[in-house]
Amino acid sequence: MLYDPTEHRIRSFVTRAGRLSTAQARALEEQGPKFLIEYSKAPLDYEQAFGRKAPVVLEIGFGMGGTTAHIAQAMPDKDFIGVEVHTPGVGSLLKLIDEQGLTNLKAIQHDAVEVLNQMIPDGSLHGVHIFFPDPWHKARHNKRRLIQGPFVKLLTQKLAVGGYLHCATDWEDYAVQMLEVLGAEEGLQNTAEGYAPQPAYRPLTKFENRGLKLGHGVWDLVFTKK
Repeated sequence: MLYDPTEHRIRSFVTRAGRLSTAQARALEEQGPKFLIEYSKAPLDYEQAFGRKAPVVLEIGFGMGGTTAHIAQAMPDKDFIGVEVHTPGVGSLLKLIDEQGLTNLKAIQHDAVEVLNQMIPDGSLHGVHIFFPDPWHKARHNKRRLIQGPFVKLLTQKLAVGGYLHCATDWEDYAVQMLEVLGAEEGLQNTAEGYAPQPAYRPLTKFENRGLKLGHGVWDLVFTKK
């Protein structure tokens, strides 16, 4: 069960089964016990989870995990927790963790809102990454978008002072909404005048490269907690 059905709210994701490859299934079985953190309605002890004390960055919706693994490998001094609901993506990330020998990256397969509410202590995160969340591009579905005022307030509550929130999207109208919502959160301040340059740590995905060649835009937003 990926979420508590007694918590009635609009969700930003649709749970779909997806087909597991043999390699993903093997990674879940072999690497899951080491690198999957079980959802619990209790605060997570980062030091116990990683075996050290280091700044913690949370990524929400890591997809197939390529960007997440790349960043974790490039920043060995930080610990990363990726949250994703879809099983093939979790299996893919666990496979990458094993292949790259990463010790600073773990995953939670659960609804991010419940993970934030139950497991992430207030003021404890060094950063939050939300890259290319589902744009729910039809107007009638916009209410399902993840970046909304109450959710941003919750993220701000979980960030340490000076911690950052980095969002990226390739849908312009969602970028406009993100800028408006993040700008309205009194606990945050923009690091740029409007959209931010793409931070060096965020790699270009194959999908993003293809879009850029076709003339599609990509918008990064980086805000810090006051």
